[in-house]
Amino acid sequence: MAGPFGEDVDRALAVLAAGGTLAGAELAGLDAMLTDRFGAGTIGLRWDRITTERGEAHFDATELHHQPSGIVHGGVWCAVIESMASVCAALSALPRGLVCVGAHNATDFLRPHRTGRVDGVATPVHVGRTQQLWQVVLTRAADGKALARGQVRLANVDPAQLGG
Repeated sequence: MAGPFGEDVDRALAVLAAGGTLAGAELAGLDAMLTDRFGAGTIGLRWDRITTERGEAHFDATELHHQPSGIVHGGVWCAVIESMASVCAALSALPRGLVCVGAHNATDFLRPHRTGRVDGVATPVHVGRTQQLWQVVLTRAADGKALARGQVRLANVDPAQLGG
């Protein structure tokens, strides 16, 4: 019998529990989780690899992501950081029957960026029983320079507590 999120998510969680890596075809089973309307749909975030200790994703910054002065809007950095931390935290909480909700997002904008691929790496700072803290660093693919850095604190909660 499949868990509440389906057999594909159960298989992905089993790979992670065994110390494996989700990449390429293994990520396909997480499509519903990874292709949300905002992070994937609006921003264009695409996942490359996920383990229990690291999540890697990227997006291509275009003029659609710009603020009036022609650089990527700070809200884009915040949203990418939130999306990456949330997915990684959720994969950590799901095996315990819990979901994650964001409690705090602190993002530092380090340097401006106009267009081109941006790579992100999410790593856990703390994964506890009731909360998690994830750090995400976004770098320019062309030269590896950090563009933004943030951390997101998330609460691990019973899905029944979310209400409707």
